[in-house]
Amino acid sequence: MSGKKFEIRCPVHGFIELDDWERDIINTPEFQRLRRIRQLGLTDYIYPGATHTRFEHSLGAMHVASRMYESIAARYPDVLKKTYGYNEAGLKRDFKLVRLTALLHDIGHAPLSHSTESLMPDIKPGEKARHEDYSASVIRHRLKDVIEDHYLNKTNYKISAEDVASMLDGTASKGKGKESRKLWVELLDGQMDADRMDYLLRDSLHAGVRYGHFDLDRIINTICICEKEEGPNIGATEGGWHALEGLVFARYYMFTQVYFHKTRVAYDYHTEEAMRSALPNGRFPLPNESGLKEYMKWDDWFLFGLMCDGKTGEHGRRILERNHYRLAYETDEVPTKDQLDKFDEIKRKLSDGKLPFHERTAARSWYNPELRPIPVLMDDGQVRLLSDLSAPIKKLHKNEKKMLYVEPEKRKDAKRVIAEVHKCGRSKETDHGTD
Repeated sequence: MSGKKFEIRCPVHGFIELDDWERDIINTPEFQRLRRIRQLGLTDYIYPGATHTRFEHSLGAMHVASRMYESIAARYPDVLKKTYGYNEAGLKRDFKLVRLTALLHDIGHAPLSHSTESLMPDIKPGEKARHEDYSASVIRHRLKDVIEDHYLNKTNYKISAEDVASMLDGTASKGKGKESRKLWVELLDGQMDADRMDYLLRDSLHAGVRYGHFDLDRIINTICICEKEEGPNIGATEGGWHALEGLVFARYYMFTQVYFHKTRVAYDYHTEEAMRSALPNGRFPLPNESGLKEYMKWDDWFLFGLMCDGKTGEHGRRILERNHYRLAYETDEVPTKDQLDKFDEIKRKLSDGKLPFHERTAARSWYNPELRPIPVLMDDGQVRLLSDLSAPIKKLHKNEKKMLYVEPEKRKDAKRVIAEVHKCGRSKETDHGTD
């Protein structure tokens, strides 16, 4: 029994197919809320087309994860059956599990997505909640019935809400005999996962840029299982490693040109502070069953309503008036010690002059060979790491750009202070050369 089929037209992937179980999940209030959560916060203040939502991205992530799974299942049937003990029913069940997990991976996002995630509470000392914690909690406490009681599930899969939630919080791949689940988790959370493959293509499309383009079809066609001493990993065959290289650089370009755009960074700060003013105690509730009742009412529409009612303070007003803080000074993406010293000196001078400022750090690692490195299966049977094959990726350094913002009314005064620091720095260099 397969149920009725439905199609949704997607501007990135064409038609995305659903069955009536997935459609029922999509029609829940919890999933429909994602229509009211923008994918890129207030990036449309810079790139006017970037008003797309977590709703369409979630559908796209499910589609990409499905393609990846199907490619592996078609190319490695013997490995999956003999090494991991899969039969046809087991493969179909885990295919559905991967689809549901990808579909629901962002269901716990806060308003304006990552822009307000810093306001999530600590779930234990020194460990802040992430949107994945809210997603897993929503699945366990609010979607249990729609997942477990559907006739397609009862007849064919017997997937529990816990099965889906554990794929998100990392517990699905832990424990003896769960090596296969580790593979599928990598499709959803890794350095070549379905989430980033969809958001790079989707965000670049809606922003109207080409930075996020890479060869998705080539990656799908060369995806493979790489057996290593520490266990299996998802990777690509030798013919696909340049496509993976393109994926890494697409991410680098999208972050540096779009996500870390100087004005986008300013609006992320304003969004965070406006949200802080609106929230009781300046924090979201805990991601537990009782906290979800309050948390799920917060979406972009609710926040924008509070802004229009003047309940989000100065920062909400600046968002409405598009009167954001201005960038006064920034370091390179990988700052030198001299730049960091100058940055600290500028901050000190601004403080001495009673000029308020705000500091942001645009930090991101583009490819981390120590964290789920991408393996490449060479034609001779060796398994190598992408960072060993690609000289450009090997030279990619973690982005740690520091940025100083000031109120637009104080920008000229701040620029004078910065010019004085630069002048003093040049004078010291000249004096040093004279000695």
